[in-house]
Amino acid sequence: MKSNLGLIDRIIRVLLVLGIFYLYYAGWIVGLVAMGFGIIAVVLLVTAFTGDCFIYRWLGVNTKMKSS
Repeated sequence: MKSNLGLIDRIIRVLLVLGIFYLYYAGWIVGLVAMGFGIIAVVLLVTAFTGDCFIYRWLGVNTKMKSS
């Protein structure tokens, strides 16, 4: 499986996950909304750590810098 996420993209995904968790623990999101955002956070975290996004692959997007 070829990586298609660049470093900045991965950092942004982790920051979004941290923001979602903060909103949950602060009590701003609850119930089904919190569960939905939780699923999104898990997907973002997995893609950030693996470096591969299936949606990017499907759309033909690659944010990883080419090494020379």
